[in-house]
Amino acid sequence: MQYWSLKCLSTPFIVYYYQSPLSKVELLVKLSTGNTKLMDLLDEPVPGVGTYEDFNTIDWVREKSKDRDRHREITSKSKLSTPALLESISDAFSGWLLMLLIGLWSGALAGGIDILAHWLTDLKEGLCLSGFWYDHEHCCWGSNETTFQERDKCPEWQSWAELLGGSSVGASAYIVDYLMFIIWALLFAFLAVILVRAFAPYACGSGIPEIKTILSGFIIRGYLGKWTLIIKTVTLVLAVSSGLSLGKEGPLVHVACCCANILCHLFTKYRKNEAKRREKYAAAGVSYYFPLKTLWRSFFAALVAAFTLRSINPFGNSRLVLFYVEFHTPWHMVELVPFVLLGIFGGLWGAIFIRANIACTYFSVLEVLVVTGATALLSFPNSYTRMSGSELISELFNDCSLLDSSQLCGYISSPDNSNTIPDRPAGPDVYTALWQLALALVFKMLITVVTFGMKVPSGLFIPSMAVGAIAGRLLGVGMEQLALNHHDSAIFKSWCSPGADCITPGLYAMVGAAACLGGVTRMTISLVVIMFELTGGLEYIVPLMAATMTSKWVADAFGREGIYEAHIRLNGYPFLEPKEEYGSKALAQDVMRPRRSDPPLAVLTQEGMSVGEVEAMVADTDYSGFPVVVCQESQRLVGFILRRDLVISLENARQRQEGVVSASLVFFTDHVPAQPTSGPPAVKLRGILDLSPFTVTDHTPMEITVDIFRKLGLRQSLVTHNGRLLGIITKKDVLKHMAQMANRDPDSILFN
Repeated sequence: MQYWSLKCLSTPFIVYYYQSPLSKVELLVKLSTGNTKLMDLLDEPVPGVGTYEDFNTIDWVREKSKDRDRHREITSKSKLSTPALLESISDAFSGWLLMLLIGLWSGALAGGIDILAHWLTDLKEGLCLSGFWYDHEHCCWGSNETTFQERDKCPEWQSWAELLGGSSVGASAYIVDYLMFIIWALLFAFLAVILVRAFAPYACGSGIPEIKTILSGFIIRGYLGKWTLIIKTVTLVLAVSSGLSLGKEGPLVHVACCCANILCHLFTKYRKNEAKRREKYAAAGVSYYFPLKTLWRSFFAALVAAFTLRSINPFGNSRLVLFYVEFHTPWHMVELVPFVLLGIFGGLWGAIFIRANIACTYFSVLEVLVVTGATALLSFPNSYTRMSGSELISELFNDCSLLDSSQLCGYISSPDNSNTIPDRPAGPDVYTALWQLALALVFKMLITVVTFGMKVPSGLFIPSMAVGAIAGRLLGVGMEQLALNHHDSAIFKSWCSPGADCITPGLYAMVGAAACLGGVTRMTISLVVIMFELTGGLEYIVPLMAATMTSKWVADAFGREGIYEAHIRLNGYPFLEPKEEYGSKALAQDVMRPRRSDPPLAVLTQEGMSVGEVEAMVADTDYSGFPVVVCQESQRLVGFILRRDLVISLENARQRQEGVVSASLVFFTDHVPAQPTSGPPAVKLRGILDLSPFTVTDHTPMEITVDIFRKLGLRQSLVTHNGRLLGIITKKDVLKHMAQMANRDPDSILFN
């Protein structure tokens, strides 16, 4: 490469250079004819060089290379002295210490959010006289006047009608409770949306689409900052407590990644390396970039978070799962048919939900309050919509026992032998619960569509699971009564004998929840694992897998995007979905810029351009970087330089190097030819030049190019033909090309 850089100058210089016995330093001094003002500005670190502007993609290759160089330097120094050895040990241990801190902080926040959300949710219905900080359940735990039939009734807990009117019965009491329920809901929602808009706009939504984009290498300054963490934590409690059809599990991923980002700044190797930080984001949140060495540290962080959560015990059941189930009746192969039907329902619901939700985006405070008011107004009369999402799912997952007082367990008792499990014919309470659940299903489906994506923290796991759990419980009770009344039919005769409780409606609710969540998110294996984590039901892997796969196949028939990918596309984030298939026959030359009708590609030459010419090129273009070639005639590629690094280095040269003016020449070479003593000094910027930019040939299939962009996390690739630079393909170009193939607007890719 040095040969070509010299060939564009003069042959005598080449001969002199290669025949000179002088060292490089002596040769440079000799050729500079006494000009001692020349310096390599990258001999010392320049603040800002190597960093990225907002809404840009990081250079994964450069970041990993920086980390390898840093590690080699620390390792080599560790053999020279004891302090250097201790520094090396500290550097190796810092990753484990960081994961410990992330686990402790994330677990503590998750437990605190859950406790506060329970308290504020119950505050809409009443107040504990023995301590206002107690929620309804904990208030009645210490009461000696609680009965088994009315475990939620105790003198210490009083409704707002009792507190304000002195009575809990009658029309006036109902109206008071109704109004207070709506007022508290509106207050919580108003505070949530005002705090988000005023202090941290990035705290809205679930955060998962943005986290996935950040993990792929995109820069969104402030999205994982301290203000976002504070406001997201506070407003997540308020939004969940308002009764809106949303959950906290998705936003908790954002909270955990904020914790990881803040703690990363305590350690130099993570603070100064974007790729290393993303390893910790992946450990704290969703997985896009997940090196194998991060696996054990992620496991360790999860262990610490689980231990912290267990110590806090926010669920009050001494368990780590939110919806612990313990079914006593095994499932039968015949039941795979209704399980698959639940999968079909989940897939259809997922496809409909995604299309409807994308059409509904909310931005104003008024719209949030309108949805909150409508939710509170319509949910209060129905006990199943009035309760929180997690409480509803727990109720639906419940396997009725003989001592259960739930309305869903209002079966007609029979005087059979207590040693046998009796039949469970549905009583009036069960039928009342069924029509209330049917109304709740319609309400949840409609209200969730308009709630998710509002400008408050909003998760989708709990609402989606609630829809599926309601549908599953309805189907489960129907199957239970069908088996009860048709013991002798061919379907049930071989495995469901009279006097045996063959069907478990709670299992159908669990399978339905997985199906609907899978239809919305298009998760498969990870979803089954999540259901294990939430319920502890390991023995029901086959029903869960059958429903999850069916829901994905059905939903994919209407569109392969999950809800998070749909919101990524809606927001125009530069995200290459790893699972998306690419089947075009195009070549790299068909996608690269410049196109045939475009002006030539703006390039820098390794020598001969002045500071003024370089600054003019930067001012006239909006490119994120510039290829550097030997000269305009040869177009032989030398390297690539980022726009930000170039601008910062030129500004630094004007400040630190005496005599640099617009007429000063810029060199990207190791050695600079002789400069006139009367002229301004030259600027040497070899240190910021990437000498190994990734390149493809013009005939490389785009299918391979796209795969390279995905797996290496490239932000751009240069296109060459026989070593000559032809053009450039950026991540944005790839996304626009893929959008065109999918008949979407290519201009929807908004960011660089």
